[in-house]
Amino acid sequence: MSEETQNTAEETAPSDENMAPGKKKPNPIGRVLFLILTAACFAYLYYRLNGAAAREGLGLVEYMSQVFSTVNWVPWLLLMIGYSLFYFAIDTLVVTKALNWFIADIKYKDIMPIRASAYIISIFNEQIGKGAMAYYLNKRDQIPGWEVGSVMLFVMFCEIYYLLVWATIGFAVAGSSLPEVFGLVPYLAGAAAVLLVLWIAYFQGAILPNNKFRDRRVLHAFRLAKPWHYGAFFLLRSPALLAAVVVYTVALNLFGVEASLMTLLPFLPVIFFAAAVPTPMRAAAITFWVILFPENEGQMAAFGFVQHNFFILFNAAIGLVFWRKAQRDLFGK
Repeated sequence: MSEETQNTAEETAPSDENMAPGKKKPNPIGRVLFLILTAACFAYLYYRLNGAAAREGLGLVEYMSQVFSTVNWVPWLLLMIGYSLFYFAIDTLVVTKALNWFIADIKYKDIMPIRASAYIISIFNEQIGKGAMAYYLNKRDQIPGWEVGSVMLFVMFCEIYYLLVWATIGFAVAGSSLPEVFGLVPYLAGAAAVLLVLWIAYFQGAILPNNKFRDRRVLHAFRLAKPWHYGAFFLLRSPALLAAVVVYTVALNLFGVEASLMTLLPFLPVIFFAAAVPTPMRAAAITFWVILFPENEGQMAAFGFVQHNFFILFNAAIGLVFWRKAQRDLFGK
């Protein structure tokens, strides 16, 4: 998180973090790789969709127009609005509980404006949206930015494990019917479980007790976290994923693609993980739908594009509803 979110008292405290050098210039190699991967995703989509259109004896534009014209848009829209509002409620609850565990007793209704407003920034990058929450709570409640940043790191860390756990459950239920690449899931889950045990033991001081890395202020939440906090995060977050499995199954059928709950249970955690990573993985998240349902290229390309973009844009619209409240909290206007 940015050092600009730290309060005055923190800035005067001696630490290596406050004496850190200025921002490093972005690495151009990383940007080039992002562009190449994004181009590769769209090139793959064009190849698959153009091939599907040719098999139907149609041009690409005409083929996709037919795909979009067959969707039941009204029930789909109502379904997605309901899901987005439910997700917002669960997401705000998770953030509120994490802040309560490690910082202060902050009310759910007081978190709602900034959590919603952060969705606007999350159109570009989900993690920057979390950084905005640190700035907000620092300005409004004088909570040191590094403390909020620490909680946001804890949330991001747990989100990875939460998705991996559900991917593993999905693999256990429907492993034989999944693409071969999903065979890696049990191995990734096993390695992640070992890492989590070592991670918790390290921050509890059970291993490497003299190591000072854990004392960094931005790791504050991990030092306080007990094993039950990780389990509680999973339980609090899971209703959003289970709802998504139902919603996406119904939505797929509205797009003319037959799908079952057990089919989507292992797929969604992987796709959501890709969508949560900054571009180009958001492009990859859309591409995954075509890869996972290769017999319905047109429907899946339309579905992936519309689902993903509606979700982030409607969440941003929720943010606009709370924007004035967030501004008043920050600037008294």
